[in-house]
Amino acid sequence: MKKMTSFAFLLSILMSLTLISCGPTEKDTGAADVGIPRHVKKLVMATNAEFPPFEFKAEDGSFQGIDIEIMQAICKATGRELVVEDIAFDSIIPAVNSGKADCGVAGMTVTEDRLRNIDFTTPYYEAFQVIVVVKGSTIQGTDDLKGKRIGVQTGTTGDTLASDIEGADMNRFSKGVDAIVALTQNKVDAVVIDNEPAKAFVAKNADKLVILEEPLTKESYAMAVKKGNDELLALLNKQIERIKTDGTLDVIRAKYEGTADAAAE
Repeated sequence: MKKMTSFAFLLSILMSLTLISCGPTEKDTGAADVGIPRHVKKLVMATNAEFPPFEFKAEDGSFQGIDIEIMQAICKATGRELVVEDIAFDSIIPAVNSGKADCGVAGMTVTEDRLRNIDFTTPYYEAFQVIVVVKGSTIQGTDDLKGKRIGVQTGTTGDTLASDIEGADMNRFSKGVDAIVALTQNKVDAVVIDNEPAKAFVAKNADKLVILEEPLTKESYAMAVKKGNDELLALLNKQIERIKTDGTLDVIRAKYEGTADAAAE
């Protein structure tokens, strides 16, 4: 009889522990508002937070920008926790291929060369490569770049395009803003960079710099995913279509596009 009583006591304790462990957990994490369970699957996004208004660090150290909010919206809708890995731009594709990141989202242009190494989602943004010069520059278009000192961010589409210009003296920087600073200091004659970051940077130097009207090229931004990761690719494509259709993407773009506040100092 004594043994039965001990067994019953032990069983009651085990049942109590089971009930506790199976209870609601959202309140413990503050996730109830978005329906995310306590133990969520993380989605690691590799980016280069030196590319306003798509990704940059705010004064409080948080990541902000168009790409950041797009991924936040996707993670909220799919019950995932977004993790942002801020790395050099030319390290993003290797990080995705090695498994250190799930996807690369960094205002990345779809190119044939990149498609050999990575899969891309459907595009979510159409952009332009533009030329930034100092006011009064003799450079008025693409043809005038021949033989000039050109500043670019390493590994970007601007880097690739400028490298094909006859006689170009290439000056590569790890950050787009560093190329702009070099331009203001007369260390380069022009900077080739994406249109939206160009507008943000030039707004901070409106007395010195100007964007030429003639763009170098039109291109599409998409998210990079490791080849063979068809499940993630399908999920991202579905969510991109959703945020385009329901207006989420338009709201995010309107918040950041053309704003000087997004530019890094």
